[in-house]
Amino acid sequence: MHLLAFGYRGGIPPGKVQSMVKRDIKPMTFVMVGLSLSYILACSRSANDRSSGVQASSTAAAADTAATQNAQPQKPEPQSGEAKSVEPQVQSEIKSMEAQKRVSLLADAVLALDSTRIALTALDKGDKNTALAALERASGKLDLVISRDPKLAFAPVEVSTTILDLFANPDTVKAVVKDVKDDLANNRVQQARHIMTDLASEADTHVTEIPLGTYPAAIKAAAPLIDAGKIDEAKAELGSAINTLVTVTFSVPLPSIRAQAMLDAAEDLAAKKNRNQADNQKVHNLIDGARTQIQLAETL
Repeated sequence: MHLLAFGYRGGIPPGKVQSMVKRDIKPMTFVMVGLSLSYILACSRSANDRSSGVQASSTAAAADTAATQNAQPQKPEPQSGEAKSVEPQVQSEIKSMEAQKRVSLLADAVLALDSTRIALTALDKGDKNTALAALERASGKLDLVISRDPKLAFAPVEVSTTILDLFANPDTVKAVVKDVKDDLANNRVQQARHIMTDLASEADTHVTEIPLGTYPAAIKAAAPLIDAGKIDEAKAELGSAINTLVTVTFSVPLPSIRAQAMLDAAEDLAAKKNRNQADNQKVHNLIDGARTQIQLAETL
């Protein structure tokens, strides 16, 4: 299980590990969620008004459900000028947070994970010697990690960041949240889930870690299998080891970062000598924009 939390650990389920641990993943993955929440509201209300009588055929109900699920959101609500003006500061803060996590990566553990992947690739090609040499390197590097800090339970090896950005005002989000609550109260769980999926505006920094209590043993168990010619079993052992990688996700609300950036900009401008009327208006707009971002953060 991969937990989205503030420092809680959870294992990645099989099938997701490759997308989480590839070395060629870009450090920053931007997922800009452009929503027209009013359109989603219309879909939800339309579903709420459906007749529950016997006259409604199952075919019509199925078609209505499919239409709701396949509906594509329209264009996002426009960003304010104040939000756009602080975007460089927001991106800089996100990169800084990722850099702080990247400092914690353990070089020997990173090499151990890379060597495990090399071994798997070699086994796919039938190259037992390369696979054994890679596993020997992986095991040796993990032994070094453990010897340096015997109490260490998880060795961080990779960092990536995903950004989910929602362009909507607080009132629109509140209306959608109300519709979600109505759907849940009426047991329309799938529809509520469909709407809630994009109700997020946050930067998620993912730190992938090797569980030192189990991973080294799995690496060492694969070597005798290779020597015995049991290649498929060795590959399964290594695959299972990689599937035990743990990901910790640290989430930070983007509206909160934007609000702070706007307040900082307003403070700098307010300290300017000989401000003119345009400057005063900009200070006012920045403070209003920060207030809106705080309300959005609270709503989400």
